[in-house]
Amino acid sequence: MRPTPEPTATAPAPEFAPAEPATGPATGPASPAPGAPEPSATVDFSVPITVRGYETDTQGHLNQSVYLQYAEHARWSLLQAAGIRQQDLVNHRVGPVVLETTIRYLRELRAGDETEMSCRLVWGTGKTFRVEQTLTKADGTVAAEVAAVSGLLDLTERRLVADPRGVLRKLAADPAAFGI
Repeated sequence: MRPTPEPTATAPAPEFAPAEPATGPATGPASPAPGAPEPSATVDFSVPITVRGYETDTQGHLNQSVYLQYAEHARWSLLQAAGIRQQDLVNHRVGPVVLETTIRYLRELRAGDETEMSCRLVWGTGKTFRVEQTLTKADGTVAAEVAAVSGLLDLTERRLVADPRGVLRKLAADPAAFGI
């Protein structure tokens, strides 16, 4: 058995602290610096998703990698609800990036289960923002929580844009969907 290589840092440290689970003692975004404005958040947005049979594993529940696909689907759906298409981002030479993701698996999901994946952006003052998502079963049971640190990448410079909130405000037909 070969030893596992040590991970290497390839991206600059995000301005938010590492993502925390949406429940427990450390809830919400990292605290702002003294004198800085409090972070603001979007209104809750969600999309319905039915668990498909081919997304399940040999135990009969939703494969762990599919939770990330559901989270991504909800994030892109939020962009579309705000009036931003993928081509709009490309035309403005920016693209959303995820710098860190934490998933808490709380209840199993099986083929045919009806769910909703929420998506909520939490804004700070720097180049990054948090994305807090909850996957909820039809009976209201929380199946998983996904927390991510994200940003907008300048596709020409290959660096995070300084003001992702400002860029999204400019591109959105409905910036209120982002809480801005």
